[in-house]
Amino acid sequence: MTEDTAADARVRATVTRKLVRNPLVWGAVLLLGAVGCTLAGDDLSFFPYLLMLVGGWCFGFAFVNAALAMVPARNGAMLHAGVALVLGALVAAVVEFGAELREPLPEAVRRVALVLQLAVVPAVGWIWFGLLSRVLALIPPRDAKKRPRLATPYWERDECGGGTLVRFVAIPLRMRSLAQAIVAIVVVGGLLGGGLLIALDDIVMRMGPRIAVVLLGLVLGLPVYLLFMAMLRRRAVQCSVAFTDDEVRVSVDDTTHRIPFPAIEFLRWRCRSDYARIEVRGGGADLSLFAGLATQPGGLSAELPALPERVHRRLERTGLIVETARRGEVITFRRPGPSASHARGQ
Repeated sequence: MTEDTAADARVRATVTRKLVRNPLVWGAVLLLGAVGCTLAGDDLSFFPYLLMLVGGWCFGFAFVNAALAMVPARNGAMLHAGVALVLGALVAAVVEFGAELREPLPEAVRRVALVLQLAVVPAVGWIWFGLLSRVLALIPPRDAKKRPRLATPYWERDECGGGTLVRFVAIPLRMRSLAQAIVAIVVVGGLLGGGLLIALDDIVMRMGPRIAVVLLGLVLGLPVYLLFMAMLRRRAVQCSVAFTDDEVRVSVDDTTHRIPFPAIEFLRWRCRSDYARIEVRGGGADLSLFAGLATQPGGLSAELPALPERVHRRLERTGLIVETARRGEVITFRRPGPSASHARGQ
């Protein structure tokens, strides 16, 4: 295989990975499946209803991630709030007048409109949860004036093996497991919410659909979200990552993993957002540590410092291929070959 052919193969593999991991692609596929089922006459049975819920959530998930990644953050927050308000008003109008608006339409168009109407609810719900997370992060504690401003975890001299070291609290968790848990929460919450609306039909009709949807989010959605985050944070442990001239040393609680640079198959370093983390695989280790979801001690923010340029160059010299994303906030190193196909999502 020539170098050009190998480079083309890597480009195609990268494009394929990005498409497969893109929630917009999955959302479109699931909603097309739901539309197909409803057009075939399977109106609101479990399977198409499930496709509508998860497909709609995928679109909301993609938007929240994009808004959180915008630079400067103020622009992302303004866009997030504006879209949340507009879509919230749209959902309220559809809930109130959707049936009347669909009535004069052809049968096939009514079925497609019903799919989109149901799918937009989990999408908007996730967008509002993301906005709520932003708002809560802005509320200072009562003694905020006495507390110093949060600082980013910093690199320090590694006295044991030379090089540089950073200490932080992290949650051992794989991105795939986090995504699966979120999908499960959306599906179960959607099914429970739909069941409650059906079971309490008389009450819903008396209080009005708009109030019912808001109360459902507050009574069911918000507690589930807070409980999920609390359960994750209970798993947090003290961690450290040290880069020497020859290896990376990752300590998780009382266990230390030493991975020589030539043995690294995959390493991802993400600095900011809830997904700030290190993933590293090779030399018998397979680790994924989320710092962005954990509460850091000592006035430190829930993020990771930028990877030192010295480490960046040293990893490149061992033959690892470098990819950057999110305007440099995500750096991924991959070893060329079959192992690269097992990389995790950003």
